[in-house]
Amino acid sequence: MPIPTEITIVEVGTRDGIQAEKRPVTTEEKLCLLEYIVAAGFRRIEATSFVHPKHVPQMADAEEVLARMPRRAGLEVEALVPNVRGMERALRCEIDTATLFVAASESFNEKNLRAGSAAMLKAGAEAAKMGLAGGLKLRGGVVTAFGCPYEGRVPFEAVERVVGAYMEMGCAEVNLADTTGMTNPSAVSRLVEHIAGKFPTARLGLHFHNTRGAGLANVLSGVQAGVDTFDTSLGGLGGCPFAPRATGNIATEDTVNMLAEMGVETGIDLPKLLEGVACAEEIFDRQLPGQLLHAGVPEWEAGAV
Repeated sequence: MPIPTEITIVEVGTRDGIQAEKRPVTTEEKLCLLEYIVAAGFRRIEATSFVHPKHVPQMADAEEVLARMPRRAGLEVEALVPNVRGMERALRCEIDTATLFVAASESFNEKNLRAGSAAMLKAGAEAAKMGLAGGLKLRGGVVTAFGCPYEGRVPFEAVERVVGAYMEMGCAEVNLADTTGMTNPSAVSRLVEHIAGKFPTARLGLHFHNTRGAGLANVLSGVQAGVDTFDTSLGGLGGCPFAPRATGNIATEDTVNMLAEMGVETGIDLPKLLEGVACAEEIFDRQLPGQLLHAGVPEWEAGAV
């Protein structure tokens, strides 16, 4: 399949990137990061989530973050929404897209989301109906699509069930997530081709973690399979607080740089993005997993890519 000439990067640093941090991240720190992210030209930002503050305390300030974050023409702001209560909160805020999430693995749903797949899909359908009625676009996140820390490999049929349910709910996009960084390029291409064959009208996105160092290789495999939307986190921040050993997301700057080297447009200003990564390292007082800030941009690259 021809490689897409343009890729959409969904920046998830202030949501997935921050949610597992041990020390509380202040609203002001999140807003500082969002200043850089918006200035770098992202078209889509998953800014926060409406999960229960008891379960993910870092997201307790979702309403304030959305009320105060910078905006610009053409920017789509997204938020993770688990259920009806979360959707009620989301509809009171200024967002464009609500992302639902259900694990393809029954064990992951039971152990970490505290409900079985059927219950999660039912809650998602109720939330989806509310979101569509409120004018929101819907994105369906398939958690553990490529592997589960409790069950290992997840059958294609389990992924199909969740994707099919999302299509019935009216999701404009379905995002296949490698929640614990277990997959590999061959497995990525096989699953993408299988799901695209089963659901030819589905718009697919991919969400990778770099837990075992295969993140960018998996992006390349997804691009070669025709996927044109990827979640990334500035600096490689991130990790699922409910999954063992689910370390950071793939780094936005490393992904953008690789795509630029391949001649693929993202519309992101890489130098401005790197300023945001430097800000993140100051906030968290450590060197983050992303490599480009410290390795440097190749001399022949400059400006927007």
